[in-house]
Amino acid sequence: MDYNEILKNARECSGPYCKACPVCNGMACRTQVPGPGGKGTAATMLRNYQKWQEVCINMDTICENAPIDTTFTLFGQKFAAPIFAAPVGAMKLHYGDKYDDLTYNDILVSSCAQAGIAAFTGDGTNPAVMEGALHAITAAGGLGVPTVKPWNMETVFAKLDAVRRADPMAVAMDIDAAGLPFLKGLTPPAGSKTVEELRQIIDYAKKPFIIKGIMTVRGALKALEAGASGIVVSNHGGRVQDQCPSTAEVLPAIADAVGGKLTILVDGGLRNGTDIFKALAMGADGVLIGRPFVTMVYGGGSEGPAVLVKKLQAELADTMAMCGAHNLAEIRRDMLFGY
Repeated sequence: MDYNEILKNARECSGPYCKACPVCNGMACRTQVPGPGGKGTAATMLRNYQKWQEVCINMDTICENAPIDTTFTLFGQKFAAPIFAAPVGAMKLHYGDKYDDLTYNDILVSSCAQAGIAAFTGDGTNPAVMEGALHAITAAGGLGVPTVKPWNMETVFAKLDAVRRADPMAVAMDIDAAGLPFLKGLTPPAGSKTVEELRQIIDYAKKPFIIKGIMTVRGALKALEAGASGIVVSNHGGRVQDQCPSTAEVLPAIADAVGGKLTILVDGGLRNGTDIFKALAMGADGVLIGRPFVTMVYGGGSEGPAVLVKKLQAELADTMAMCGAHNLAEIRRDMLFGY
């Protein structure tokens, strides 16, 4: 199957909200919640995509004509490219009946591992979602990052007991999920965490710990203080708060503050390899991509993720070559116009 065939298939089975657009820019589904849309006016979701498009590349091909190496190492694991599938949940509610969360994660984790990258998996009110994700990650040799919601401490520790038994390469918490409407007022409850609470959680995890949902230098410094191994600069795809800046706008300052002290990943509106290059030039170590992987699974099943990874890796390598970067370490901020 090729990319366009997968898109066509996805349009026929993605449910009433996601349109499986040729470019997932948020315009067709911007206020669709349930669905993949953004909160409120969807300004944050739309801004995420648009701000990457406003950044321009400085070409420079007066350099050695050498092979391009996109490989990336995270927590001792080597990957084909600095690309990860982002955690996505409530599949039937948002994307249609073809897959539930367990089946989606099972396909995503194994397919990403075979394609040379790793998937972050989501959490949910149904305990079976995390259990199924952990089973899929174990089957993939630990190549996956389970992402725990910010439940109350007792529930988080219980989830981490299961995570430790599964032995993934790392574990994450999407701390900004405290703003998801469906988590409010639940039993067990979910919500914000203090630095001390995060420190307790990270100490208990006994694994490299990634805090997802960082949008300020202050937040990044708090994550560092809590003992995180990495962060994801993320506003949850614009789904938890309207009128926020884009991740592209806040990434450089965050990278300047904590780059080299912890791993910096970023998500939000990245849609091609050139966008990924821009993120790396701004100081990210790698990226997470969410909605396009959903389209690939819905339209291509187990074949879909590899098609997307191959496309993104080729686009990244092409941009690197046109800017004179032969490996990820050679990507610099001055390869972006005006930076």
